[in-house]
Amino acid sequence: MKKHLPVILTGSLIGIIALILVALGNPANMGFCIACFIRDTAGSLKLHTASAVQYVRPEIIGIILGSFLISLMKKEFQPRGGSSPITRFVLGIAVMIGALIFLGCPLRMVLRLGGGDLNALVGLGGFTVGVGIGVIALNRGFSLKRTYTQNRLEGAGMPVLSTALILMVLLFPALFAFSTEGPGSMHAAVWVSLAGGLIVGGMAQRSRFCMAGGIRDEMLFKDFHLLWGSVALLVVVLIGNLILGKFKLGFTDQPIAHTDGLWNFLGMALVGWGSVLLGGCPLRQTVLAGEGNTDSAITLLGMLVGAALAHNFGLASSAKGATLNGKIAVGVVALVLLAVTLFNTNRKGAKA
Repeated sequence: MKKHLPVILTGSLIGIIALILVALGNPANMGFCIACFIRDTAGSLKLHTASAVQYVRPEIIGIILGSFLISLMKKEFQPRGGSSPITRFVLGIAVMIGALIFLGCPLRMVLRLGGGDLNALVGLGGFTVGVGIGVIALNRGFSLKRTYTQNRLEGAGMPVLSTALILMVLLFPALFAFSTEGPGSMHAAVWVSLAGGLIVGGMAQRSRFCMAGGIRDEMLFKDFHLLWGSVALLVVVLIGNLILGKFKLGFTDQPIAHTDGLWNFLGMALVGWGSVLLGGCPLRQTVLAGEGNTDSAITLLGMLVGAALAHNFGLASSAKGATLNGKIAVGVVALVLLAVTLFNTNRKGAKA
């Protein structure tokens, strides 16, 4: 059990920080959500005009910088990339669209479940199926090819951009859009959110915490190591919500969620499938971008564009459920993922 301690501590700490951030102003069941935070940041950068979701989320910046600093300290900052960058950009868009159909990334899925939102249980079923499809692809030889060593300036690109962004927000806030109502207007203080992100980024970098990776490894190798982190996260958030009186079991009237079960399932199936093809969930991609992986940095940019597309073209769901455009997008994204899977599968390299 000792070998599992780092990932268990990471999951537990994410749960505690998520509860604290919600208590200090973040939306309910959204103490940490990579997809939601990237969506809000895209809005603040004026990439979309949905006024309710516009705020540069310091948590994302903190995760990137936390991972960057820890990887430097531990001599694990090793810039690398060049593995099908355009494909990864497209996969980032696909994962974001799936997440906004569901209204949350895998991390928020567990946070919602810990708050009693049973719609997240439906999402978990879809996510597991999606990961399973990705595992089938891996077993048949799927690969986005090898990465190559990059120079240190290239690897530091995302940490540098993140630092510049937070400085610009603090010094020149008039350049950005900020929500006055809705989820984007709900947030903890900048320094608290940034500190939370730094801690999560550092811990996740050390433990390799990954929501999709946990299910993938269990399916591929019967290895439950990473899954322990997700279990710890769920337990901590569940206990915390019970203590704070914020646990509400049921499908209806859940914060920033909808009850359209089919589309909750399918949205998270796309996220699980895309995450396996990418080699990690949105949180893992954010952490990797901080430690010098330029492929993950490109994936994050794809997610940023995906968030803009989802709101500019009415693909994102709301509390009323999935939109018609969103439902059509699910089919289109599924075809894109299928094409990426088939065109990057080498049966000669399949697992025996």
